[in-house]
Order: sequence, then C-alpha cells, then structure tokens
Amino acid sequence: MALMNNGQVLIVAGSGYDATVTNFEAAVWDPRTGTISRQSLGWDMFCNGMVVLPDGRVFINGGNLQYHPFRGEPRNSVFDPTTGQFTDLENMAHGRWYPTVTTLGDGSVMTFSGLSETGSTNSTVEIYRVGSGWSPEYESGWIPPLYPRMHLVPDGNVFASGPMAETMTFDTASKTWFGVASTNYNRMRTYGSSVLLPLSPADGYKARVMIFGGADPATATTEIIDLSAAAPRWQYGPPMSQPRIEMNATILPNGTVLALGGSANDEDASTASLNADLYDPDTNTFSSAGANAFPRLYHSNSLLLADGTVAVLGGNPLQGMYEPHIEIYSPAYLFNADGSLATRPRITGVAGAIAYGSAFAVQTPNAADIASVVLVRPGSPTHAFDQDQRLVRLSYNAGSGVLNVTAPPTGNIAPPGYYMLFVLSSAGVPSTASFVRLTADFSLSATPASQTVLPGGSTSYTATVAAGTGPTGAVAFSVSGLPSGATAAFTPASVNGSGSTTMRVATSLTTPLGTYPLTIIASGGGLVRREAVTLTVGASVMTMPGLP
Repeated sequence: MALMNNGQVLIVAGSGYDATVTNFEAAVWDPRTGTISRQSLGWDMFCNGMVVLPDGRVFINGGNLQYHPFRGEPRNSVFDPTTGQFTDLENMAHGRWYPTVTTLGDGSVMTFSGLSETGSTNSTVEIYRVGSGWSPEYESGWIPPLYPRMHLVPDGNVFASGPMAETMTFDTASKTWFGVASTNYNRMRTYGSSVLLPLSPADGYKARVMIFGGADPATATTEIIDLSAAAPRWQYGPPMSQPRIEMNATILPNGTVLALGGSANDEDASTASLNADLYDPDTNTFSSAGANAFPRLYHSNSLLLADGTVAVLGGNPLQGMYEPHIEIYSPAYLFNADGSLATRPRITGVAGAIAYGSAFAVQTPNAADIASVVLVRPGSPTHAFDQDQRLVRLSYNAGSGVLNVTAPPTGNIAPPGYYMLFVLSSAGVPSTASFVRLTADFSLSATPASQTVLPGGSTSYTATVAAGTGPTGAVAFSVSGLPSGATAAFTPASVNGSGSTTMRVATSLTTPLGTYPLTIIASGGGLVRREAVTLTVGASVMTMPGLP
C-alpha cells in the first residue's frame, strides 16, 4: 500500500495470498470519506515492492508469477492517481517476488532481492529511471534475504539493516556492496522492522537507523546504529513492551516512532502483541501508545495519514483468512491533558513545488508559536517494513504570519518527489499536512544537430546539462531511436548538476542506410529532459571545389 499526494491510499492485493483467485484486484481508499474503490488488475501484483515516483505515480515492482513454489514476476506497473489507471512499464531482466525498492537521490528506483521466475533468490540490483527504463543487472555477490530492510542515507548509498545479522551497504557509485557491522542480537530478525530516524540540519543530517523486534519466537529488543561514526556499530536500544514478529513501525510528524502489531509467535493470534509503543529518539525511551483492538499479523500495515493520524489495517494469518477492520490511531499530540482536542496550527499557503536548497514561504497565522517544520515522505509499507518513509527537519525563521523555510540541500537527504509538510506548535501539536513536491531543474542541449556516418563507422555528439533552480545531483544519460546494429555510449555516463558528456554512436556493417531521429535523454532530480538529434547512415555527398 502507498499514500498518494491526493491523500488517498492505494492498496494492491493481487491474488491476496489465495492460489484459487484469478481476479487480481487493487483498491483506492479515501480516509476522509471512508470510501473504497476496487478495480481489477491485468496480472498478479501480490507481494510486490512499492514506492511513489517523483512525479507522484505509484511504482509497483514485481509480484507473483506462481504459487507453491512461489516464483517472481519480471513485470512492473505504475498507478496514476490523476487518472486512476495502471500502466505497465518495461520488464526487469528477471522476476522478483518479495523485492525491496528504494528511491535514490536522483529520483531513480533501486530494486533488490525477491524470488526470480525460476524460484531462486534474485541477488542482483537493478535501477529504474523514468524515461530510460532499467539499468543492467549489478551482481551483489551475496544471497540477500527476501524483503531486505534498506534505507537511502545522506552519503547517497543504501544501507541494508536486516533482517540478516550482518548489515551491508550498497555503494551507488561503484555498484558494489561492503559489510558494515553485525547486530548484537546476531540472529535473523525475521519480519522485524527498521526505521531511518529523523534527519536534521542541526546535526549535519546524521544518519541513524533503528531496528525493532523480529525472529520466531519474537524478540522485544531494538538496536540503533550511527552511520556517521568513524566505525559504525550496533548498540542495543530500549526494549519494546512486547516481542513482535510481523510488526510495523511508523514515523510521526514529531519525530517519534510508533511501534505496534505483530505477535510473539508468527501468525499466532493467541500471542498477538496488542500494546503499542512510542519511541522518542531524543530521550531514547519508549512510552505506552495505547492498544489496538485487533491482532495485526502477516500482511498487516500501519501508515501515517495527512491529518497526523495513523491507519492500522490488514492481517492475513492463514491463506484465505483476512482481518477486515481498519483502525485509526490518534496520537496523544492531538489532545490536551484533559482529553479535549488540541488546537492545531494551520498552513494557509505554500508553493506546490520547492527546489533543493531554496528558501520558500509557509503562510500560517501561528508563525510565532511554531517550534518545528518537517517534511515527511508518504509511506509505502509491506511485510513489516515501510520502503519509502523518512522525516527531514527543516531550518526556518518566523515572520509576521509567515515562516521562511529552507528546503533540504540534496536528493540524498530527501529524494525528489512529494512530501507531507507539517508545522508543529510549541506544544508539539502538528498541523494537517500540505503536500509539496521537492524538485530541481535543469536544461539539456546537444550539438551538432545531425551527423552522417558510413555503415561500420562511428560518430559523436555532445550533450550538455545546465542546472537551473536547486542542485540536481547526478544526471544520467541514455538515448532512444538507434537503428538496428548501432550502439551508443556516454562518456561520462552521468554528470553532477551541470556538465557535458560525449555520446559516441557506432554502427555496424549491417546497419540499414537511412536517416534516424534520435532522442538524447537526461534524467536526474526526479526530472527527465529530452533533446532531438539526427543520425544519417550512408555515404555523405562531397562537393568538389569549382564544381556546381
């Protein structure tokens, strides 16, 4: 499931853990009206990976090709919240069932793990870019667990925090993995959860990751690692009130983490963990967050909504058995000490799009009482882990009826796309969120406009990226429209912010003669730019001096 920028929630069930189901389904739930709209799918997206692309469409990665034994789909799709329609995208090299997808700092999406179409674990990384499709496969050299817990961290790399005991990092530049540290628990934290704790400019966006529970029988332990340390290592955090497998962990606008659901024994409602816990990173303590009414086991989720409440839903302990109730958790920050509703600050105006590193204005009549401004990336949880949630605190100063706020500096801190913007009062009460799009801008040009080459020969073009508002981070290049037998290579393959690349086009002796329109594509910061050039394959006509 995923929260979309219209405040609605996309739920993709597919066959819903029932091998007899052939009508694969998805639904859109509107928390404001309580309505649920169902629709059929063209293929089984059950147990996919899901994130929201920078343009607001929901990206669905892989799914179920076969039950018993399970095999993974190579297909992918996007759901457009504007049209309400699914559209299939380019296939991956191999299938993935139970993959993890992670939005990178340039807006591309990394997928890892999952069962392939043959039923083996897919140990490669692939990276998807809107407009240019999938990268080559990058072999990891190790066999990952299914649904690994992965986080983009501020250095641009991706940290895999579990559920395995030996945690790893993927270097997005070299496309290689390296070990980081072993957990103290030193066992598989199966269906435990993991959260990248809030990032803040006050401490240089220090990256700390916390892992919760997991294993069967489950543990109540937690651990925290500071990835900014010279030699990062895991340290035990405070224990939760109950052991949890199949749990969920959701970041709230005030930076605390709601840990709830699961059970002591996997898929056993008689050992359900109904007591919710609230972790405070500032004090490194848990406090009680009440209790939910229904066991939340396998295939349960929790999701922060734009009004600051948390939706708790699902549960599928046995094939064909489902928990239909949706619960809404209202955190204590929404109430006064006497139980009455707290007065909430209001956002009365903000730009729909903000650029990296730029100043932007948030209109609010409560400016003098605002103690915190945050961006929260809409969540997309599945199988005890939210694959895209993060909270970034923003620096600001208050004026008369306005907050002058500075956007995050790079996509590695806050990947491009839509965020919920919350302002919080001095009492810690959050506003209802306004959705804003964090983005950058750049232009693309190419010279010369046309080139002629003989079959078997090569030629080149220069493509240049010029940065506009805000840093774009890495901008990668690709080309479409090449004739058969022709290849293209970019040197360098990407530029950081601004710069030029040389596109060398090589033809073969069998490349057909003709004139071909090529499209050079540059993608970065969640944006895609295209520039047209022409390639003519054939003998050029030479004009001799003195001849007409």
